[in-house]
Amino acid sequence: MIANREVDSAACIISSMEFTPAQADVLKRLFAAGFRPIAIPPYESVLCVHRGECAALLTPVENGGLRLMAPVTLIVDGNLSVRLKKPGGDVFVWKKSEVAATEERLRQLEAFREELEGMLEVGNA
Repeated sequence: MIANREVDSAACIISSMEFTPAQADVLKRLFAAGFRPIAIPPYESVLCVHRGECAALLTPVENGGLRLMAPVTLIVDGNLSVRLKKPGGDVFVWKKSEVAATEERLRQLEAFREELEGMLEVGNA
């Protein structure tokens, strides 16, 4: 499901969004590092990127760079999830589907966030 969205969204992003040279440079670095564009309803007009099951929404900033629009999260059933605290442990939820917030997933999500923010800071400097 993600692979099809990557192909469709890459074409959509290129054709429907305008990027400054600084934003284009950031995108090139992100794509070279394995981040991929993805279209996730209802965020088709926002630049969404993912790597593995981790995803982020990006938005332009005044200096021509990009920044995180919301906290990074996991993709559950092809959609952005919300992290919830439950008596049995934290979970990432999309509608009725949930995925356990295991230590491994949380480490992956944190590494994804750190690398993404680092690349965005370089582009925004």
